Amino acid sequence: MTGFPGAAGYVPDTDDLDAVRAAATRCHGCDLYRDATQTVFGDGAAHASTVLVGEQPGNDEDLDGHPFVGPAGHLLDRALDDIGIDRRSLYLTNAVKHFRFVRHGKRRIHQQPRRTEIVACAPWLHIELDLIAPELVICLGAIATRAVLGPQAKVTDLRGRTVELADFTAGITVHPSAVLRAPDRKQAYTAFVDDLSAIFEAR
Repeated sequence: MTGFPGAAGYVPDTDDLDAVRAAATRCHGCDLYRDATQTVFGDGAAHASTVLVGEQPGNDEDLDGHPFVGPAGHLLDRALDDIGIDRRSLYLTNAVKHFRFVRHGKRRIHQQPRRTEIVACAPWLHIELDLIAPELVICLGAIATRAVLGPQAKVTDLRGRTVELADFTAGITVHPSAVLRAPDRKQAYTAFVDDLSAIFEAR
């Protein structure tokens, strides 16, 4: 990522979330913008009491322009429905706003974002959380957990638990894509739903 400035210089000084979203479409803070179709900014209720943070957009999100619209998003919707949470009441975003991938023929295969890309994109997540001012931030997976709680935080240590921070409570669980990859998907899904239920109840 040498030569890229990070997102801080692209983040506008405003309390208008739509203006921030528009500014993010022009972000060249890291090299991921070069190959991604578009910036995928957060979406949902502008003053939601709960924000869900994932890692980065996948192929479907990159093409659609909205977070959590692919298979992992559908699984998340099902889990939220199972515990009686309306997705429309939430704000959903990712720690990294561009899709990182490698090509295999015509397919684009997801690649985990690098630490430099997570750090470069952090100002976007910070301003989202500042403007929305949620009571609860649910970290979905390792990258989101480290983006919110710091580089030493581990999902394996914190899964299903909440951590009190200065401005909000953070809850930690796996990313729904991990459920889709699990050998026993039914068991993994049940554990994921249990995590979400415990986090929302602890709020």
